[in-house]
Amino acid sequence: MEEKSPASHKKPLPAAKKHKQEVYILRDFREYLGESALIIFSVLLALIVSEYINNLHEKSQTKELMENIKNELIKNKKTEEAQYIYQQNVIKRLDSAINDPKLQQKIVSNGQFHYEYVFSDGHGVLYNDLSKVAWEVAKSQNIFPKIDFKLVAQLTSIYDDQERIAKLEDKVASVFLSYESRNPANARETLILIRDNYRGWAFDRAPGLIGQYEAAIKAIDGY
Repeated sequence: MEEKSPASHKKPLPAAKKHKQEVYILRDFREYLGESALIIFSVLLALIVSEYINNLHEKSQTKELMENIKNELIKNKKTEEAQYIYQQNVIKRLDSAINDPKLQQKIVSNGQFHYEYVFSDGHGVLYNDLSKVAWEVAKSQNIFPKIDFKLVAQLTSIYDDQERIAKLEDKVASVFLSYESRNPANARETLILIRDNYRGWAFDRAPGLIGQYEAAIKAIDGY
């Protein structure tokens, strides 16, 4: 038998792998500059559109806040006009009682202060409350930088005056709820104190406040 040579057992060598050709696209500086400019433009455009939308939303929100304040001022103006008439009648009753000792005895008797001789129509010291809800909401939304400074000053003055008028209840109550007011001998002085508080905190302030309402309402119409 013939013996096979060791070489006959060798496996054939694999064929050499062919390398794939890679193509590199060379771009010049102008192409890179163009792509960069396009990216920058896209970013700037997105920012401009976003800013435009935010401005529209802010203007819409400001307009809504100002409309709410306007409606509140219109309502408060009507309330203050009715309150001015009511307080005018209260002061007339106080003046009559101050000059009438017999009426004073009815108002202060048996350790009680009968304020029904002074107030009427189911109302107390104030005819009604003056609202400030819309103003407080607007302040919480940082309304000041969004409107004219003159209007800010007008509105601030109006609502400050409303706060002063609201203090009238406490001021008058401190008079006729005091121990001294239950003494008939002090009746005239008590009535004078109530009248002076009425005039100082509310009645004398009313005409100016009503005028301020009218001016502010007209100013808001410009927004």
